[in-house]
Amino acid sequence: MAKKYVILDTETTGVGENDRVIQLGYVVLGAKDVEVHNEFYSSDVPISFGAMEVHGITPDMLENKPACRDSVAYKRLCELNVSENYMIIHNAPFDLGMLEKEGFNTQMKVIDTLRVAKHILPDEDAHRLQYFRYKMALYKDEQKEADALGVVVKAHDAIGDVLVLKLLLTKLREAVSAAYPSENPVEKMVDLTNTPILVKSFRFGKYKGKTLQEVAASDAGYLRWMLTSMENLDEDMRYSINNALGA
Repeated sequence: MAKKYVILDTETTGVGENDRVIQLGYVVLGAKDVEVHNEFYSSDVPISFGAMEVHGITPDMLENKPACRDSVAYKRLCELNVSENYMIIHNAPFDLGMLEKEGFNTQMKVIDTLRVAKHILPDEDAHRLQYFRYKMALYKDEQKEADALGVVVKAHDAIGDVLVLKLLLTKLREAVSAAYPSENPVEKMVDLTNTPILVKSFRFGKYKGKTLQEVAASDAGYLRWMLTSMENLDEDMRYSINNALGA
């Protein structure tokens, strides 16, 4: 069976534990064919005003829509969910976590373009999708990409972010090929997704701008305090602090 690449984005009622998927947009790239799926869903969970501010989806847009797991797009995603295929998402843990609430547990190889970008482009001011949309001038090619896929992009549409993500993926693949010329760039992106990111310097707090190595030399106790006392410390920072203390 030919490999397929699923480039996906969700919109949700919010970012909390009880929030749910209200839009699923994805493009499936095969050897010879392209599929586009883009659907709104009803939900028992009300959309938070903060979420509306981000994606512009209002309750009236969801009236008479199916639940996510009853939809054509969701059922097709389940059919595609095999280990030969690839799932490409920007900040994959969020979207996959939301899809898990609908009963979807990915069997695909995952490429998280956010993590790949942090590895390959560590010195960027930000790694958000919209940041790269402007920094890399991806917006200039969006309409051409939409026309090629036969997609009509409307305001507040998940498929619009999918198009940007598809363009970003091309740029990241080129950067990965340049950095690792002897390796398959797609497999390397899967590998980078699962590799801890070495954070070099603080972007917050009293040591903002200082490298972890500098702080390890001058105030190792602060780093040890972070490890033991900061419950929300992400795994990459934990890995990086341990690395700095070990070095």
